[in-house]
Amino acid sequence: MNAIGAFVLVLASILILTLPRRLAILPLLLAATYMTRGQVLEIGPANFDIPRLLVVVGFLRVLARSEHLSDGLHGVDKLLLTWAVTLIGMSAFHTSDAWIFRMGIVWTELGCYFLFRIFLQDLEDVRRTFMFLCVALLPLAALMMIEKVTGHNPFGGLGGVVENSLVRDGHVRAAGPFAHPILAGTVGAMVIAMGLALRQAFHGRALAGLLSGGGIIFAATSSGPILTVLFIGIGLAAWRLRDSMRTVRWIVFVGIIALDAVMKDPVYFLMARIDISGGSQGYYRAQLVRSSIQHLSEWWATGTDYTRHWMASGIYANDRMVDITNHFLAMGVMGGLLLMIVFIAIIAYSFRDVGRALKQHAEAGIDQQRFIWTLGALLFGFVMTFWSISLFDQSVLYFYLCLAAIQSIVRQPGLMPTATAFLAVSPSSHSRV
Repeated sequence: MNAIGAFVLVLASILILTLPRRLAILPLLLAATYMTRGQVLEIGPANFDIPRLLVVVGFLRVLARSEHLSDGLHGVDKLLLTWAVTLIGMSAFHTSDAWIFRMGIVWTELGCYFLFRIFLQDLEDVRRTFMFLCVALLPLAALMMIEKVTGHNPFGGLGGVVENSLVRDGHVRAAGPFAHPILAGTVGAMVIAMGLALRQAFHGRALAGLLSGGGIIFAATSSGPILTVLFIGIGLAAWRLRDSMRTVRWIVFVGIIALDAVMKDPVYFLMARIDISGGSQGYYRAQLVRSSIQHLSEWWATGTDYTRHWMASGIYANDRMVDITNHFLAMGVMGGLLLMIVFIAIIAYSFRDVGRALKQHAEAGIDQQRFIWTLGALLFGFVMTFWSISLFDQSVLYFYLCLAAIQSIVRQPGLMPTATAFLAVSPSSHSRV
């Protein structure tokens, strides 16, 4: 870890420990976003990057202040704990050092999720976080635009990312502090969704979100994030059909069956026909799904450590694996169908909770209901993104932010509602801790 990384770590730690609960999430998110995976402390076989170290700081704060989940464990919280136990437990069927890698995943992802759950306790907290991120990522968009123009990554000196930007078909693809341009663009798409969530009451911050997210996506020059924005837009457009979603789901299901019946290739090969930015790898992603089905017997029970024969090309980082550009399939490779099913259940329960939150906030006014619906559209964007990329760097924290945001506005039966205070507090008020 160099001097810049150490400074950011110390500053973020101080802020996490001293800021009010409603603001403590912000230094964690910003430090994780702006610092690359190259900023690590190596202790034996383990690497502690900045998000992992800040998780420790965050829980020290929680213990010192006796902070906790405002309304106990929800169903999604329990499923995530099941996911973590399954992920680590399946290490027994993989390489001898697999448990170290998986412990790191659980430490970072589950740790950040539960910190997000503790720091975000109602709808107002979620909206405040979105407002902050929309503005705070404007410098990131500017730096990535500079990278696109110069072909040199300003974050290259931090390690863990390329210094000379990727170029495809003559187009520079900026990655910024992220491991790949698609991952950077995915975060940009999520920031656009955050801006859209604020469009009714906070026009300036909504515009900032659209500018920062749009700038990141433009600099990344990848089809995937553009499609993610499109799918988020479809999710938002479905607001007018919110009372008929059961019918919509059946129509989509029947449509997929019909397409599969008339297409020469399986229906998932539709992704092979989409190329927005030029040079898209849609065919690779479709063929990867087909290969995983053909080799189902190799991974369905406990996952697998060898996929190199699935595709014609491999990856530099591991000569035994191919590039698993599918987050659902990545779960299967690490833990078989069981881990994949638990992960899908987490998403399904989160969608259910969006519906519950809408009913619980039925009297809150149309703006709050639209905000809740936008959280569902944001989650839908992630679901569609997972078919084209596996989030393996700090970008995955935005997925857990989405899950935590949804859980923070869902009240369990029999518990004191935590979101009702939002109705009595002006959206511009920051008086609560």
